Amino acid sequence: MRDFKDLTKEELLAYLTDATKNWLAHDGLWFQEVEKAYGIEKANEFNKNAWKKFTVIEAKRIIKRFGIDEGGGLDALEQALRLRMYALINQWKIERPDTRTLNFYMVECRVQAARNRKNMPQHPCKPVGLVEYGEFARTIDPRIETRCLACPPDPKPEGYWCGWQFTIDE
Repeated sequence: MRDFKDLTKEELLAYLTDATKNWLAHDGLWFQEVEKAYGIEKANEFNKNAWKKFTVIEAKRIIKRFGIDEGGGLDALEQALRLRMYALINQWKIERPDTRTLNFYMVECRVQAARNRKNMPQHPCKPVGLVEYGEFARTIDPRIETRCLACPPDPKPEGYWCGWQFTIDE
């Protein structure tokens, strides 16, 4: 019998990827059930309320686990974004156009891909994203301001699903 302490680094990373996919699948299935029962607006309202709490929990655990300095500005935010659960399973990129700006782009989104496979309309996730990314960034450093560059239901830009700009006056 094997358990987690017997796994190799590669096996642990593969398991972590599977666990993250399972987490996201459960989140999506929960959302779709609420959407079927109450409509997309009510589902987004519930989702936004849950993400407002979850994203702070996730940020605090990342800070603690990886020794990230609270109030560490955009460098701390960049490190934390790289360690979020979905960082393992979504394709994303970060750009730093200047010292006070960080742009985060979700290049491939598993949520939107799953909805496309099921012939469902795009998930209008902008209201949830504003809460999710804003609260995550503020938990890392309260000085960080968050702005949406584009996110459904906005028209999809070339090259990414959603984009978020984080700025700080240092």
